[in-house]
Amino acid sequence: MAKRDYYEVLGVAKNASADEIKASYRKLVLKFHPDRNQNDKTAEEKFKEASEAYEVLSDGEKRQQYDQFGHEGLRAGGYRGFENFTSDDIFRHFSGDSVFESIFGGALGDLFGFGGGGRAVQAGRSLRCDVTLRLEEACTGIDKTIDLRREEHCKTCKGSGAKPGTKPTPCVQCGGSGQVMQSSGFFSIRTTCPRCHGRGEIVTTPCNDCGGTGRAKMKREIKVHIPAGVAEGNRVRMEGEGEPGDPGAPRGDLYCFVHVKEHPFFERLENDLLCEVPIGFGLASLGGKIDVPTLSGTSRMTIPKGTQSGQIFRLRGQGMPCVHGRRKGDILVRVQIETPKKVSRELEKILRELAEIEEENVTPQREGFLKKLKSYFAE
Repeated sequence: MAKRDYYEVLGVAKNASADEIKASYRKLVLKFHPDRNQNDKTAEEKFKEASEAYEVLSDGEKRQQYDQFGHEGLRAGGYRGFENFTSDDIFRHFSGDSVFESIFGGALGDLFGFGGGGRAVQAGRSLRCDVTLRLEEACTGIDKTIDLRREEHCKTCKGSGAKPGTKPTPCVQCGGSGQVMQSSGFFSIRTTCPRCHGRGEIVTTPCNDCGGTGRAKMKREIKVHIPAGVAEGNRVRMEGEGEPGDPGAPRGDLYCFVHVKEHPFFERLENDLLCEVPIGFGLASLGGKIDVPTLSGTSRMTIPKGTQSGQIFRLRGQGMPCVHGRRKGDILVRVQIETPKKVSRELEKILRELAEIEEENVTPQREGFLKKLKSYFAE
C-alpha cells in the first residue's frame, strides 16, 4: 500500500511552520492514541502514520530530503519509517522529544489517563562525530573507522550500579514505579520521584568502578559507511551507536557530520564540478585538443576553432553522483584565454603583424562596439 503524503497526513500546508506541524500532530495523537482506541487497528495505524509524518517533517534535513525526492528519496537515504513498529516502539523511539513528552510524559497524559502508569524509561543520548573526506572519496563513497569515547554499561556491575554480590533496593518513596502522585485541587498529577530520580530503585552499596552510576566511559571503534555523493554538511545516521538508555529503552544514535576538503582544481556546484583551464590565444583561435583533469585522472577534450574566453564545455557524466542514486553530474570546463606577460622578439613581431591585420579586418563583435562608441560620443 502506497504511503500518503506526510503533509496530507498532518493536514498542513507544504510551507507549514514548525509550530503548525507540532500543533497538528498533538491533535492527531490525542485522537488516535491506542489507550483511547483499544483494539482499534485503524486508529493504531493512523497513530503510527501521524508519528512517522511528524518525525520527518519536524527534522529539517529529513523534511528537505522529502520535499525534494518524496518517499523514494527517504528510502534511498536509508530511512524506513515505522513500518514494523508497534505503538510501544514509537513511545520508546520518541523518548526525549519535547513535543511527544509534553503530550504523554507529563501532567496532560495523567489527566487524560494514558500516562502509562509504569516507570518512564529514558532513551540513550545521541552522539556526534565529524568525518573529513577528499572530494574523490565523497565521489566514490568510503568506509571510515571512527574512534569514539562513549558511555557503556559498567562491565563490573553490568549496568546495575550496585557492587557485585549486592542488588539495588526498591525506592520506598515511589514503591519502585519511579513516579509519585501529587494532588492539586481536583487533579492528581504524576511526577518523577525526587528520591530515586525516576529509576524506581536505590543503590545502597555502589559499584567501586562506576560509583553507582552503572556507566563507564569506554573507547570504541565504529565503522561508518559514507555513501557516494555526500556533500559538505551532510550527516550520516548510525542507528543505535549512541550511548545506552535505561533498561528496556533503546540506545541513542550516532550522527556523523561530513566535511569535504577543498580541491585544487574543482569547485562543486551541486552534482556538477567546475574547473577553469587556461589556454593560449593560438589554440583558442585555431582549435585543438587539451588534457583536462577529472576525479579519476585526465580526459582529452577538443577545443573548437574560435573559442572565446569564459566559454564552458561539458564532460557529461564525469561529475559527482547523486546521493540518492540518480545520474551523475558533469564536469564543466571553463576556458580562460591567457595573455602572455613576456614575449620573445620573434613572437612580438608576429603579434604586431597580427594586430595590423586585425585593424584591417575588424571582427563583427569589435565592429559593433566601435559603432556604439562613435555614436555615444557623437551625441
